[in-house]
Amino acid sequence: MALVYSEPLRFGLFHAPFHSKQLNPSYALERDLLLTEHLDRLGFEEIWYGEHHSGGMEMIAAPELMIAAAAQRTKYIRLGTGVKSLPYHHPFMLAEAMAQLDHMTRGRAIFGVGPGALPSDAIMIGLPVTELRRRMEESLDTIIELFKGETVTRLTDWFELHKARLSVGCFSKPMMELAVTTIRSPAGVVAAARRGLGLLTLGPMDDAVLEHHAANWRIYEEEARKHGHVADRSKWRITLMMHVAETREKAMADAAWGVHEFNDYTHDVVPAPPPIPRDTADIVGAAIEKQVAIIGTPDDAVNAIERVRQKLGGFGTVLLFGNDLAPWPAQCRSFELIAEFVKPHFARANVLRQASYDATAQAIGELRQGAMAASNSATEAYKGKQSPLGGRAAPDQRRQKT
Repeated sequence: MALVYSEPLRFGLFHAPFHSKQLNPSYALERDLLLTEHLDRLGFEEIWYGEHHSGGMEMIAAPELMIAAAAQRTKYIRLGTGVKSLPYHHPFMLAEAMAQLDHMTRGRAIFGVGPGALPSDAIMIGLPVTELRRRMEESLDTIIELFKGETVTRLTDWFELHKARLSVGCFSKPMMELAVTTIRSPAGVVAAARRGLGLLTLGPMDDAVLEHHAANWRIYEEEARKHGHVADRSKWRITLMMHVAETREKAMADAAWGVHEFNDYTHDVVPAPPPIPRDTADIVGAAIEKQVAIIGTPDDAVNAIERVRQKLGGFGTVLLFGNDLAPWPAQCRSFELIAEFVKPHFARANVLRQASYDATAQAIGELRQGAMAASNSATEAYKGKQSPLGGRAAPDQRRQKT
């Protein structure tokens, strides 16, 4: 597909997170906030915190609590729920909480929503997995009406409202930004398009999956048009798994540290079919070969993201999956390298600097000649003004007796 949207890319982190089961959970949550501060300093535009209640590794249960804490420790980065599982919560209470966060963050909060990713979560609270999509749609419609300042009366088989309206409402106008997650089916795509909301696409990045994402975007465009909305690629967010280092060898060695535990998780907890067999000898090599992850240098990352952009026709934001593939110091260094060398490429941050450099380099011969001539002229002028004593006055001229 030709690149139809080529505006500068934003970068962020989709932080479920996937933490090693061996990591101290209290420290893990603190480290998530330290990472948010680190990304804020590096100039990343967004971080999204997940909501999960089983499986052990995706250990954030309440993304809104993470947002409230992170808002006090950061200045610029936007803070999203990635995502809030709407069927698990009463829509009025959720709308109230998110509107409050919109005020507390001065509009930096983003409300990402979905039906819930893990069947094990829904089963624990007695929700049939087949009912999750319907409940998400009912909740989403209600929340949007409340965000718009409407008074809502509604009776369903799982919640009811009687002349309900928000006590404060959103800080952002007309309401805070919302985005709907999609993984495989077009249900999330349709839900977002019909309401003019952003799209948050999860999944790997092999050619077959990218073709599926592109087909889903065409559905998004068609549904948006039917309902009077303009499909906006700047609100399309794509997730990628990535780890970079100064060399490919170092990046692969870093990722080998935690990739086996993550691969086990895809077999034991994630409902989607695992892309890499459990008994694979070289899981890092397989992840690269199967286009599951970008593991290499910043140049490798640039090339891989360019490939994804070309396949999809363009999108607004790259969200990197947060995980413990590499040790903590290597993770921090990876984000630094992305900020230093990958983000500037897609933000076109150095276009003017490069143009200035090229113009100077092209004219350096003439400029150098002029500079040398000016220097020589100044030297000769200085010599011409000197006395035979080297510019020093005679002793009897330095001091007059009175």
